[in-house]
Formats: sequence, C-alpha cells, structure tokens
Amino acid sequence: MKQLLLSLYFFIAMLCSCADQSKSDFMHFTETQLTKDPYGHFLNSTQVFSPDDQWIAYDTRNSDGGIGVTDSIEMVNTASGEIKTLYHTTNQTEYGPGAGAVTFSPVEDRVLFIHGIRNANKERPYGFSRRTAVAIDIKEPLKPLFLDARNITPPFTPGALRGGTHAYSWSGDGAWICFTYNDYIIEQLGKKDTAVKDLRTIAVMAPGTVTVPEDPTLENNSGEKFSAVVALVTENPRPGSDDIDKAFDEGWVGKKGYKKTDGAWQNRAVAFQGNIRNEQNETITEVFITDIPDDITKAEAGKPLEGTSTSRPNPPAGCVQRRITHTPHGIQGPRHWLKSLSDGSMILFLAKDDKGWVQVFGVSPNGGIIQQLSFNDFSVEGPINISPDDQYVSYVADNSVFVTGIQTHQSHRLTPKGADNIKPEGAAIWSNNGKMLAFNRRIESNGKKNVQIFLLKRGG
Repeated sequence: MKQLLLSLYFFIAMLCSCADQSKSDFMHFTETQLTKDPYGHFLNSTQVFSPDDQWIAYDTRNSDGGIGVTDSIEMVNTASGEIKTLYHTTNQTEYGPGAGAVTFSPVEDRVLFIHGIRNANKERPYGFSRRTAVAIDIKEPLKPLFLDARNITPPFTPGALRGGTHAYSWSGDGAWICFTYNDYIIEQLGKKDTAVKDLRTIAVMAPGTVTVPEDPTLENNSGEKFSAVVALVTENPRPGSDDIDKAFDEGWVGKKGYKKTDGAWQNRAVAFQGNIRNEQNETITEVFITDIPDDITKAEAGKPLEGTSTSRPNPPAGCVQRRITHTPHGIQGPRHWLKSLSDGSMILFLAKDDKGWVQVFGVSPNGGIIQQLSFNDFSVEGPINISPDDQYVSYVADNSVFVTGIQTHQSHRLTPKGADNIKPEGAAIWSNNGKMLAFNRRIESNGKKNVQIFLLKRGG
C-alpha cells in the first residue's frame, strides 16, 4: 500500500512538473527583427498573419494616421524575411488616395485594407467619409478588388454605402467583415445644417455582389459584398439613456456567435464601444452589442437600408442593439478594439482600476458582472489581442510586450523592458497557430527612425 501511494505521489508530481514545464516553455519566446529596410512597416492592430502563418501583411506608414499619404501594401515572410509588394496606389499625392491598415483573411490568401477614393485631390482629399475597402488576392498582386460598394449619387443603392469605411475585421469564417463608417451625404448636409452631424457608426459586409451605375468621376464603385449599417446613432443622446452619438472600435462576438440567456444561439453579433451621456450629461463610453440577422438585405418598413438625402442609412430588419455595461466611468485608456473569446462567452475591453491603472476587463455579451483580468502596477498602452486557444490576452505595457492569463490573471513580460526610444508600439498580434507574436518597434538607421516589424517565436 505504501509503495502504491509513493508511486501515485511521483506520478502526480510528474504531471505537475510537465504542466509547469509546458507553461514555462510557453513563456519562452525568442525575439527577432524581421524587417530592416529604411521605411515604415506598420502593422494593423489585429489579423496580420496569413492563414498558414508564413506571411505578415503591413503598410508602409511610419506612424499612426497618415494613411492618405501612404502608397504601398506589402507582406514579409516570417521565416526568411523576404518581402513582396502586394499593391501600389496610382496617382498618389499628399491628398490621397492612400492605402493602409491591412488585415489577412483567416481562411484564404487575401488581404484587405483601407483605400482612399480614387479621384482624391486638393479639393477632394482623403478623409473619414472618403475611403473604401480594397482586397488583394496574393496570387494576383496589384489587382484591386472593391469589397464594399459606394454610391453617393441619388437614387442611392441598397447594399452600397455613401461614405467612408475603415478598420476592417474578418469574421471567424472569413465570410463577413465589420468596420466603422462615416457617411459622406450626412457630412455634406451638416455643412448646411448645424443640427446635423457626421456621426461615426458601425457597419458590416456580407456575401452578395452589389452593382452601382458606372461613374466617370470615380466617386462610386460596385462591390463584391453587401453592406449595411448595424448601429443606431443620434446627434442628441438623452442624458441617462442608452442613446449614443458615436459607435466605434468594434469586434465580432465569437467565431460563430454566442449563447443567449434563453439558451438560443445568436449566429452573428458585433460588440462595439458607444458614447453615451450619463445623468450629469457627461460623455462616457460603454460596451454595446448588436445581434445581426443572417439576412441583412431586408429593410424595416419606412427605414431604407440606403438612407435618403436627409437621413442616415438604417440597420436591417432584425438587428437588435443593446448596452451591456453600466459603469461609473466607462471604458478608459488607449484606443483599442473589443475582442471576444472564440465561443463568444466573454468580451474584453480596457478600463481603469481603482488605482487609476488601465487594465483588461471582461464581460458576458448578455451583460452582468464585469471581471477584472489583469492586475498590473502600470497601464496597458495599446490594443489587445486574444491567443487562438483563448488562454491569454496580449498587449504592450511598461515598454514591453505582455501576456495575461485570462483565467489565471497572471501577467508575463515577454520582452525586456526597453528604453523609450526602442519600446514596442501598437499591438502585439498572435499568429493563427499561437506560436508567434508580431509587433512594431521604431529603429534608428542613418539618422532616421523607421517602424520595423519584430517577431516573438515560442520556444528555442
């Protein structure tokens, strides 16, 4: 009996040792500089790896913003460092058209990025309401594919938007895309009527070609997908209500949706940040969600999807918008996009803790108790990303790349704390297999600092 107990003890100890070693191995990353050419290699905040993790896509900016003056989309091989050009804008000037903020589809060799309207010039420069989604199949570089249709000429077209789209995120199956949107028609109307404002909102694209009449001015274009706004915004939110005057920095809920409180499954939903007015009429930001129907082509009676010359585009019939956090101070911290666990059970966001540090928090898409996930003595400094196995959230903080266990709440510094002039910037983005993290550093060469891509590889 004693021998049996002793054997059992050593067996359990071995299992614990293996678990600890696995954890230790996970936390051991080797850092390499992947790009070195003397220009910018700017990563988007998420989804930069190809489906097979062999390539990372980026634009050639040297700082956040500046898309309107950027002309190139490239990708770099994660093993060899080989660089391939995917796209160049034509007729590029300081006014546009511009290209940037590139993401990889999770299921096919296709990248997607912001592209300014093709006729950009001094009188009609790149802007929030003057950009569209362009894709490139990497086997056919330099061949632009317009995904969202655009039509600013009445009569407007259902499935086409009338302004500027931006910051694209692919759904888990790669079929849908969510993004922020600014309406050109309302923007122009606001120049004549001060009561009208161009309010940022959220929209999605779904499979379905949309054809727009040919336009020699290049303001309009047909698209490979059907687009619709899915968040309601208003110029005058009522204090203490769930009205919002800005919807932004969204993310898909789950790879295949989430489970509602009644047990029903919601196939598609987008979580986003919404600016409300509290009882004191102060603006704070809370977490909202829109449940999206499988068919977004149907409009509610009297609320056309495409909008009118004096009204915004409307959400499709069946969209349900809800506020899911009710906090004293709302979301606080650097700009970031909401992220969700794969099964949709938790939405992650940033806010300040009781000590004033910006931390990672989580909440169910059904609302309820908010959980604090990180407990650092410093603030998260940029966007967050969740590991493919849903175990960790990654971010930049305290001049390092960090990960925090979503269940354990333990934080791990993956890179040494660097000097301010070489600290990691932006987001730390997971590869699809969870074995790599990509991020930016600004490196000086020949008297100029350029944004370069660095890679953390797990083990060895």
